[in-house]
Amino acid sequence: MFPLAANDSESLIWWDWVGRHLDDIGTALRQHIQLTAIAVGVGLVVSVPLALLARRYRFLAGPIFAVSGVLYTIPSIALLYLLGPFTGFTSLLTVEIALVTYTLLILIRNIVTGLESVSPDVKEAARGMGYTDRAMLWKVEIPLALPSIVAGIRIATVTTIGLVTIAALLTQGGLGGLILDGIDRRFPTPLMLGSAMSILLALVADVLLLGAQRLVSPWARAGRSA
Repeated sequence: MFPLAANDSESLIWWDWVGRHLDDIGTALRQHIQLTAIAVGVGLVVSVPLALLARRYRFLAGPIFAVSGVLYTIPSIALLYLLGPFTGFTSLLTVEIALVTYTLLILIRNIVTGLESVSPDVKEAARGMGYTDRAMLWKVEIPLALPSIVAGIRIATVTTIGLVTIAALLTQGGLGGLILDGIDRRFPTPLMLGSAMSILLALVADVLLLGAQRLVSPWARAGRSA
């Protein structure tokens, strides 16, 4: 994948190798971000209706949490190979289904927790103002639940960034390609570079989402200050 010069394996980090492969490293980083964004985005689209169902129909909450919990415990490599016969052993769809699966438990629980944390007094006031159930959900409950929802997105994003490294096993690229390349050739530079960039990406994503969380819920920050 990344050509290795004769003297590259003599150093732990070979900066000349890094300089020669900046384009490849940049491509791997972009692929990693894209795989993560797709997984978390689709996971959120799937989780919102499931969370609303779990909250509205209590008898569905147990099965929804149970199924998402069981899926979350399946080892990632095992899940990839279970999906392989149906969606292709080297397809993007297989990787994304697996990644989305691991976001569901986190997102559903945080969405439900956020909605249930809305004060009954606030909901009663909204009803007194003539809000329908649908209007109260979208104009009152979801805005007030945003801190918990965004917190779930933060956890799901950081978790997914780590899991995306397995995409390299199915030739889907990402920073896992660097890690796998380093392991295959016993060459530490791409291995350490891919690992460090994955950790750094997770930290940057968490900080950015934390900023977004504070931006969309200024009342929560004001409440803590008070």
